[in-house]
Amino acid sequence: MEKRKKIIKILIIALPVAAFICALIFGRYNLGLDKIFNLVASPESFKGNVSYSVLFNIRIPRALLGLLVGGVLAASGAGLQGMFKNPLVDSGMLGVSSGAGFGAVLGIILFNNSYALTILFAFGFGLLAVFLSYLIGTIYKSSPRLMLVLGGVIVSSLFSSLVSLGKFIADPFDQLPSIVFWLMGSLANVGFTEVLYIVIPAFASVIGLTLLGWKINVLSLGDREAHSLGVNIKVTKALVVVFCSLGTAAVVSVCGTIGWIGLVIPHIVRMLLGSDNKAIIPYSFLLGAGFLAVIDIFARSLTGAELPVGMLTSFVGVPFYIFLLRRTRGGGW
Repeated sequence: MEKRKKIIKILIIALPVAAFICALIFGRYNLGLDKIFNLVASPESFKGNVSYSVLFNIRIPRALLGLLVGGVLAASGAGLQGMFKNPLVDSGMLGVSSGAGFGAVLGIILFNNSYALTILFAFGFGLLAVFLSYLIGTIYKSSPRLMLVLGGVIVSSLFSSLVSLGKFIADPFDQLPSIVFWLMGSLANVGFTEVLYIVIPAFASVIGLTLLGWKINVLSLGDREAHSLGVNIKVTKALVVVFCSLGTAAVVSVCGTIGWIGLVIPHIVRMLLGSDNKAIIPYSFLLGAGFLAVIDIFARSLTGAELPVGMLTSFVGVPFYIFLLRRTRGGGW
């Protein structure tokens, strides 16, 4: 059993590396490994060349962003699933995605598609949505976890309505197409700037959740047992929510709404490696990173027009969600 787990861990670690290399090679403009090696070895001699622009201005930043986005969404989902003791929970249930969506819509309408301000508004409103969900969750002390989820549902519904209002009042020829494309989720039109925007909150989120892994294990035993073992329950839960929200808000603000990764990937890791959150969170990050990088390759290669990544992840996530419901019958583990 231990040997099998070691092999699985090695394969999960290798997946993001393999996916990154494949993301550089494949696309409508194919680059061979030999050409990539020559470009990386002597970039100055290829400046102005189409291959140079494709590799350094499009493929590399897009592949890095895909790895970060997929990894953070998966790690956040793993942290929340461990805290709630439920495999059907992800960061979207706290309202962060819908809040970030409204922030992006507001930024597009108010600032005429200013990309930097759109990202800032999406990030700010994503965190605001989680804060509102947390406030609603403190109304009743009898079942704070359930109230937090219910608060997320309420806040998500509110911001979804505001998104619909924004789409209604947006310019149908200029702003509305940008809103619709952003809400579908995509890694298109990104560069190193977007990677730099999210790299600090992304890694802060994943590292924080990884360090809290053993406390999430204790929380899964129940509040009384966790308290008797010396874990500050309120602080730990708040930190898990903060780290999950920080990472999710950062990646959603850059690439739009990409669902299902935070739900599907942690459960796959849990089935492969067991229920230890000290392992589930980092390996969910690695598997989620590789998964989204692979999905993005298909998104830009399957058809002449690029498909939204969020649409393809839904095609994978929906049947798997049905499988989870059937297996768990809608309950926890």
